[in-house]
Amino acid sequence: MRLVLLASIGILFTIFVVLEIGLRWFFGFGNPLIYITDPHIGYLLAPNQQTRRFGNRIQINQYSMRTAPIAKKPSSSSLRVLLLGDSIANGGWWTDQTNTISSLMSSSLSANYQDKFLGVEVLNASANSWGPRNELAYLQHFGNFHSQVVVLLINTDDLFATAPTSLPVGRDRNYPAKTPPLALLEVFQRYVIKQKPIPELQAVHQEGGDRVGVNLDAIGKIHALTNQQNCQLILVMTPLLREIGKPGPRDYEIKARQRLTEFTQSRHIAYIDFLPIFNSYPDPKALYHDTIHLNLSGNQLVTNTITQKLVKCPISVY
Repeated sequence: MRLVLLASIGILFTIFVVLEIGLRWFFGFGNPLIYITDPHIGYLLAPNQQTRRFGNRIQINQYSMRTAPIAKKPSSSSLRVLLLGDSIANGGWWTDQTNTISSLMSSSLSANYQDKFLGVEVLNASANSWGPRNELAYLQHFGNFHSQVVVLLINTDDLFATAPTSLPVGRDRNYPAKTPPLALLEVFQRYVIKQKPIPELQAVHQEGGDRVGVNLDAIGKIHALTNQQNCQLILVMTPLLREIGKPGPRDYEIKARQRLTEFTQSRHIAYIDFLPIFNSYPDPKALYHDTIHLNLSGNQLVTNTITQKLVKCPISVY
């Protein structure tokens, strides 16, 4: 009887070890990206971390960017572009480091500017669910890293984004504040246990007033900062999948889009609206990972369009 019990314990332990190793090795569980709080930005990815999720490599540098470690100031005669955005710019767990928009832009710009610049860097300052106010706060805190160009990448929902908050960090399973002791525990917490609501977030999500106007004001302040730093700003907006085709954007989104267009025109901000571009694509669904985030094909289309825009702009060498 005792031998049977010991054998059963041994089998269970072996299964546990195999599952733990398999979840870590093949799926990357047990080592999620960690978030930290910030009183102004709300939250950002903890600096200096690396992981793999479902085979995709993710690297976060010393400035909480999804970019390899960088020098604060670029080398002379080089081009540096700062990409600011949310999960679309970041790429998330479904995008390998080499397939993010910033990495693709770096390769594309290097090919186009090989005779003008000695090197090209595209920095990626982004985090899930950031809006213009988060991105403004990041720029105010860290500066533009001596970039000649800032690309602000938003999506339609960002026009209605609420104020920065650190409430999700350590309380929402998508924003962990520490590494779990076991990969099995992370899987259990992520896929088995129901997410507990965060009551205080309800007040944040119900923010009143003119949200579109507040976010346009944040974009305006980003534009002012880039002007002060002798830096060009390019504003880019990608649509939600449901906006493409018929019936198109909802009435409130049409109004917000029109306000954004008028805002960029009055401020002379370079603006790329991807809604008509995606509408002209043969199979727009093939550009999306889900209903909002882009896959590699979508990232490549966005990259090529931004590159074409940049190539037409005069960019000075520091």
